[in-house]
Amino acid sequence: LPYDRVSPNPPIVAERVATLTRLLQPAKWPRLVLTTVNAAVQRVAPRKTFKGQSLSLRTGESLDQAFLIDLLIANGYTRTDTVMEAGEFATRGGIFDLYPAGAAEPLRLDLFGDEVENIRAFDPGTQRSTDKRDSLVLCPVSEFSLDAASISRFRTGWRDVFGPGAAADPLYENVSDGRRYPGLEHWLPLFHEQMETLFDYLPGA
Repeated sequence: LPYDRVSPNPPIVAERVATLTRLLQPAKWPRLVLTTVNAAVQRVAPRKTFKGQSLSLRTGESLDQAFLIDLLIANGYTRTDTVMEAGEFATRGGIFDLYPAGAAEPLRLDLFGDEVENIRAFDPGTQRSTDKRDSLVLCPVSEFSLDAASISRFRTGWRDVFGPGAAADPLYENVSDGRRYPGLEHWLPLFHEQMETLFDYLPGA
């Protein structure tokens, strides 16, 4: 609900972001999108938020772990000890676990130095590896990023709406420091210059 101080369920947000990201990719065949009236009229992040934000990895390629961690955090992923839900990642030595947006299962990267040696899906309940993969695609798991431009827009918009005195709010303080805070997703318009609708992702629908 608007002005709610509780964040939406992370897997639901991840699924929505994954869907919007897929709609930006070229389609070989006509698409059929099923949604609800409430979802169709809800404003969403503009298309430029997700363009160029996906990252593809294949076995045998080099991977800069520090770069990947910074990219994941900037795009809404949360670092945990054990990966259980979409939008989480964990590192243990040469093992990198992550749960990409829109993926059916989390994935485990076995690293040999900076090289991706293996990519395997795993069961989040047992943490045991299952089938092997040749590649993976990482999409954002959040509808906004906490980069310098987004934080600046949020700070300006917040003060315009609530006045300078509202700068003492913990939510405002956390965003100013580049940290996510519960309920932050409900202030999505303050992070973007303008919002769009689902139909902007479906030209000619």
